[in-house]
Amino acid sequence: LLLGALLGWITFKLMKSIDDYNIEVIITLATVMTGTVVAQYLHVSAPLAMVVAGLIVGGNEARRYAMSAVTENYVDKFWELIDILLNTILFVLIGMELLVLDLEFEFVLAGLLAIPIALVCRFVSLIIPVNLFKTRLDFVPNTNLIMTWGGLRGAISIALALGLTAEMQRELFLVMTYVVVIFSIIVQGLTVGKLVKKLRKKNVGI
Repeated sequence: LLLGALLGWITFKLMKSIDDYNIEVIITLATVMTGTVVAQYLHVSAPLAMVVAGLIVGGNEARRYAMSAVTENYVDKFWELIDILLNTILFVLIGMELLVLDLEFEFVLAGLLAIPIALVCRFVSLIIPVNLFKTRLDFVPNTNLIMTWGGLRGAISIALALGLTAEMQRELFLVMTYVVVIFSIIVQGLTVGKLVKKLRKKNVGI
C-alpha cells in the first residue's frame, strides 16, 4: 500500500509538470511496469500497489490538477483497451485450463467446503465497513447480507490461482477456485435478485 501511494504521488507530480497526452499515457504505463518490478523485488503485492497508485492517479484531484481534458480522455481510453485485451486473454486461458483440470474427488470436496467458508469470511469482512459508513451512505436494510450473497467471484480469483506454482498445491487450489466461482455465478448470481425482492417485501411488511 505504501509503495502504491509513493508511485501514485510520483506519477501525479510527473503528469502535473507535463502537458502532453502522449507522454502522460506513457508515464502511467511506466508506473505500472516499474511498480510491478519493484514490488517483486521487495516481495510485496504488486496488484495492491497498482490499485493504490491507480486510485491516486485516477482520482478527482489528479484529474483536476494533472490532466487536461484531452489527456484524461486518452489515458482512460488507453487503459480501457488494455483492460479489454487482458480480459480476453484471461478468459481464453480459463477456458483452456478447463480442458486439463484435475477433477479429483478430494479437490472437488475441498472446493465445496470452501464455499461456506468464503461466504462467512465475506460477511465478517463487511461488518466493520458497512456499520462505519451506513449513516453517511444511507445503506438499505440487510446491506451486509445482500453484499455477501451478491459478491460474485470470477476471473480475478481464477487468475490468482493460475499464478500458483506446483509447490503451492496449484491443482488443488485451482479446482477449489473453479468450484467456488461456478457456485458463485450460477447459484448466487441467479438468486441474488430473488433475495433482494424477498428482503424488500419483508422490510415493507415490517
